[in-house]
Amino acid sequence: MSTGSGRTRPPGGSTRRAVAGRLSWGLADQAASSMTNFAVGIYVARSLGLTAFGVFSLAWVTYGVVLNVSRGLATDPLMVRFSGVPEASWRGAAARSAGTALGAGAALGAVSLVAGLAFGGRVGTAFACLGVVLPGLLLQDAWRFAFFAAGAGRKAFLNDLVWGVALVPALVVAGRVGTVAAFVLAWGGSAAVAAAYGCFQSGVRPHLAGARAWLRDHRDLGSRYLVENVSNSGASQLRAYGLGAIVGVGAVGVIRGAELLLGPFLAVLMGLSLVTVAEAARVLRRAPHRLGPFCLVLGGGQAAAALLWGGALLLVPDRAGELVLGGVWGAASDLVVPVTLGVAGAGLGTGAAAGLRALGAARRSLRSQLIASACYVGGGLGGAALAGTAGSAWGVAAATVCGSAVWWLHLRSALREHHQNPLPEVRTS
Repeated sequence: MSTGSGRTRPPGGSTRRAVAGRLSWGLADQAASSMTNFAVGIYVARSLGLTAFGVFSLAWVTYGVVLNVSRGLATDPLMVRFSGVPEASWRGAAARSAGTALGAGAALGAVSLVAGLAFGGRVGTAFACLGVVLPGLLLQDAWRFAFFAAGAGRKAFLNDLVWGVALVPALVVAGRVGTVAAFVLAWGGSAAVAAAYGCFQSGVRPHLAGARAWLRDHRDLGSRYLVENVSNSGASQLRAYGLGAIVGVGAVGVIRGAELLLGPFLAVLMGLSLVTVAEAARVLRRAPHRLGPFCLVLGGGQAAAALLWGGALLLVPDRAGELVLGGVWGAASDLVVPVTLGVAGAGLGTGAAAGLRALGAARRSLRSQLIASACYVGGGLGGAALAGTAGSAWGVAAATVCGSAVWWLHLRSALREHHQNPLPEVRTS
């Protein structure tokens, strides 16, 4: 690097532009994905009413658990170990990762299908339909992460755009049928269209036979990330089931409605989460001393943005809210403050979580997530027992703030250990 001739320039500006570009595609992709999910939630809430929306929400949170199983086993190791590697290495890893996600969808989908048929009723039918569409849902998600690991966020955005386009006619048909099952099939079936398109985008086919080798080669990360992810989404599921048992299924719909109001901000949070681990891994390789500040800016920025969005929601008039959520608005709007605080706490913690994953500190990451999940379930169900739906929302808000503190304490310790004994983990095959 020359500073005297003026013929070469420091790479800092181009590096920052590259990072900004990847983050921008992450935001754009998650905006497309979240708007798809937001449209489904709003359409179901307005079409079927509070109780049916609660049934749909139970299927939704169950999908969240299954999705996190797939991510822990298939795509989280891909993001940590194959971000920014040569294309040949990425292609082989992406094929095995996608095959693992597809296999997980088929296996867990079969369980959901059998359980739903055995349970019966509206809830059972919704779970049976969820089982049918799980393979496509998980494969579509796997392509998104594979594209971001390769630094090709534009392809992930296009894939989610295809899902959104396919969803429009599917929702129209589901609206005419007017059942929860129809909406589950419409949502998942359109995801399968995008999953098939992902095969053409990547030029890679899911390698089901390679799933066993993938799980074996990455079991040191995958097993811990599996437990970590399932404890996270499983906590949400336990809270939803418990809230339904303590207060009623309608309460689950109220909480989901309040979360939908945070939908645009959650799009930002989840969009960043698609690329933050990969970016943190790049920061660690290039300038390890900058990882801590990077995570702090990331988490603090998300928390501040959540508070600003929640403050704006408090100014929304009831008439406008009813246009969006229909009869769900009245109860959901009362929970804006605690739900916003909960999302802000979660956003703050994601900065530390990205740093721990970039460091490959799976034990610390797992420990942090288990503690945070225990706080979440305890706060959500304890609050529900004491003060109903509102108590559950406030309990979760307190729990996420405490959980965020745990994440940051573990990141500080992991950074200290890394600086004392740096052991960068780079794989190219």
